[in-house]
Amino acid sequence: MTVTRGHPLTTEITDILVAHCGLDAEAAANAPAASLEELGLDSLALLELSAVVADRYRVQIPEQAAQLSIPAVADLVARGSEQPGHTENSIVIDAPLPLVWEITNDVANWTELFTEYAVVEILHREGDTVRFRLTMYPDENGVSWSWVSERTADPATRQVHARRVETGPFEYMRIHWWYAAEAEGTRMTWVQDFAMKPTAPVDNAAMTDRINANSAVQLAVIKERIERRLRTGEIAVVGGAGVGDE
Repeated sequence: MTVTRGHPLTTEITDILVAHCGLDAEAAANAPAASLEELGLDSLALLELSAVVADRYRVQIPEQAAQLSIPAVADLVARGSEQPGHTENSIVIDAPLPLVWEITNDVANWTELFTEYAVVEILHREGDTVRFRLTMYPDENGVSWSWVSERTADPATRQVHARRVETGPFEYMRIHWWYAAEAEGTRMTWVQDFAMKPTAPVDNAAMTDRINANSAVQLAVIKERIERRLRTGEIAVVGGAGVGDE
């Protein structure tokens, strides 16, 4: 049973439906898996449910709620009222900061830097802002996820602010990269703030775990690839920046 604020949320949603939407409590108790439509709730009742839920929980009920059961509505509300997702991951790369900055902000060549991106398509550039489409390699189900992002790099502060333009399962996704010189090299840090849509297949907590796990993998890959290119002479440090030998 879904629990929010110490109370069974399924019961709270049922009470709202009975008090504000004309739900027959006995019918609901006898058919817990029935959809709201099957329980006899019409579009006006659903509008009232949406208004009460928005006021009480600050969550929007999707238009297709008529096809959901009361426990399913409770799950949507619980996920919509949870804490937003937040991750922070960093790694130290044994290379000068200008070189790390140059390589990691060369979005067009991210397929050579990350292991998860199959295609990068640059859509628009204006100053230090670039809009681009990322397409991942197919997942275990054969699906190639793709979305449009936009990022603005600030060379003066060595920071990048990015966001998903096509959010997909996210309500929003904002990403902050920052770089700092340390004795061992350059620390690159990724901070991601996001929230999942109520209809997403995972909630904020599960996506937080996924992002933390994947960030650790990709940061390690980037570190290895940059350090190897320096070690093998594929790139050389000239005046604090990297220059390809070819």
